[in-house]
Amino acid sequence: MSSRVHACEHTVGVAAPAGVVYGMLADAVRWPVFLPSVVHVERLDFDGVQERLRMWELADDAAADAADDAADAAAAADAPAAAAAAAAAAAGDGAGVGGVLGGRVGSWYARRVLHPDVRAVVFEQEDAVWPGSVTSGVWSVRPAGEAECVLGLRQECGLPVAAADGARREAEADVHRRLAQVRRAAGWWERLDELLLSFEDRVRIEGPAELVYDFLYRIGEWPGRVPHVERAGVREDVPGIQVVSLDSCAAPGGRTVSTRVVRLCFPHAGRIVYKETLTSGLIAAHSGEWSLLPDASGVTVVAAHQVMLRQEAVGRVLGAGTGLLEARDHVRAWLSRASTETLGLAKWHAESTVRRLR
Repeated sequence: MSSRVHACEHTVGVAAPAGVVYGMLADAVRWPVFLPSVVHVERLDFDGVQERLRMWELADDAAADAADDAADAAAAADAPAAAAAAAAAAAGDGAGVGGVLGGRVGSWYARRVLHPDVRAVVFEQEDAVWPGSVTSGVWSVRPAGEAECVLGLRQECGLPVAAADGARREAEADVHRRLAQVRRAAGWWERLDELLLSFEDRVRIEGPAELVYDFLYRIGEWPGRVPHVERAGVREDVPGIQVVSLDSCAAPGGRTVSTRVVRLCFPHAGRIVYKETLTSGLIAAHSGEWSLLPDASGVTVVAAHQVMLRQEAVGRVLGAGTGLLEARDHVRAWLSRASTETLGLAKWHAESTVRRLR
């Protein structure tokens, strides 16, 4: 099929210093908490200037943005209708650009060259499912004052001639969506240190890593094993890529919280990374990882969390006058309680199985 190269370039004003925005673009590993469509970024190689990445992304960016906007509406209104809209948006199917894995998840390999002196990031990304499908381009940031800048994105990609009009519109829309996501995330720059938190819980298990991984992988069975999980619906169209809808009562007060999660499972590495694509009111973004560190006598299991708080929901959810420091403590205690309970049950599952086999 014949194709032609289509180039599109757009800019947008951002209410943040140029250095802040460039730093956000350069730090791709943290994109899952900054950008709604990005599920996970794995850095494969980096020499300080050039890097090679593998990225997993919601293939339908529009659905990701709709889910994020609807979740914000649910947080702002605290209304069942808004929450239902968020769930519906998150559940939408989409084709998107690039190879679709697990229904709504696409994967790309990317090579990037960082140019901090001119605040630019040059990239070339290749579809992991359809090798040869390449998109190249450059992010640029130009100062427009002490606390403002102009963010630009230029992309070039080969589009089939037979579908040129529709594909061209989709490519243009893709650039606009990416610019909007970065602009939105950068708008929080003055309070990012307070809104972001990272922490981990760990447990030592005297048992084989395979049994522990099996427990964590089989999230569909958690309602009968993990007390705070009430319901788990799992879709796994491609092995290792799970789209999960969860109802849990781990929140303070025992109220049920509904979330939707994309999980990427790497059994040979002993890792499961995930991102919530539908979050609860206090949380704007939440990604994390279950990782297994085996040794001669057992395994240490680590549950890591990266969270972005939703500032506008703090007062309504926790009470007027509640500050971000208290909100951070609240969210950490809530998520830590859930992961610690799950780790404890994984420990019991592995160690009790070993005892029965002896």
